[in-house]
Amino acid sequence: MIDSLSPIRSVAIGSFDGMHVAHKTLIAQADAAVVIEQGTGYLTPGYKRAWYCDKPLLFYPIETIRMLGASAFVERLRSDLPDLERIVVGYDFGFGHGREGNADRLRRLFDGEVIIVDEVRLDGLSVHSRTIRTLLETGEIAAANRLLGRTYRIDGEVIAGQGIGSRELVPTLNLQVRDYQLPAEGVYASRTRIGKQWYLSVSFTGHRRTTDGTLAVETHIIDRDIGQVSGRVWIAFEAYVRPNKTFSDLASLKHQIMHDIAEVRKREE
Repeated sequence: MIDSLSPIRSVAIGSFDGMHVAHKTLIAQADAAVVIEQGTGYLTPGYKRAWYCDKPLLFYPIETIRMLGASAFVERLRSDLPDLERIVVGYDFGFGHGREGNADRLRRLFDGEVIIVDEVRLDGLSVHSRTIRTLLETGEIAAANRLLGRTYRIDGEVIAGQGIGSRELVPTLNLQVRDYQLPAEGVYASRTRIGKQWYLSVSFTGHRRTTDGTLAVETHIIDRDIGQVSGRVWIAFEAYVRPNKTFSDLASLKHQIMHDIAEVRKREE
């Protein structure tokens, strides 16, 4: 399976969900990255990690290695990567069944070089995927973006909405989003990519409290008539504007939306 990649002599190992600043610190010291695919907690689902990395990624689905002990896991690496000379891991790396191994044990089991990267901190925060997930959950999108080293993005397929927006509010694209962790319910200054073009936008994630109460991800392109859109669309979350609210009627909701749009425009001035 990995024969074509046999010249690889160094790898960084981790789950790399997020491809954040600390992950890039590890990967920069290796020829490739071994991704332990957990299948949960997605900041950057599956193969999409490759979009934020300029090194080859070798995916190990967790179900294929879950029962391997620490020694067996190292043997698996040796078998798959016969030229392997150096492994790069984080200070809190754990591996093997039940996470029986740690970075120090890896040094004892692997006969090549093992580099253990110290904790990476930014703005007084430890750069971890779990920290970024917590920041997203609380709407602290600017801090999450700093730890990521990029703007947090999600993508989804355009689906039919309620139809209320185009008739009585503002036109929006409604997305069906899978796998990603959504940021806190509320309104965000954003960029939306349709095809190859990014547009200034205001986006909403959360339950439509004023109408049908359903969970929605929707985005409005500011000052552009984009016509009918289908297929896959990206949203990049740049700043938190306000929390989700309940309004007494659609007129009040529209007034707030127009205010939100004006706030996002101001950021561009």
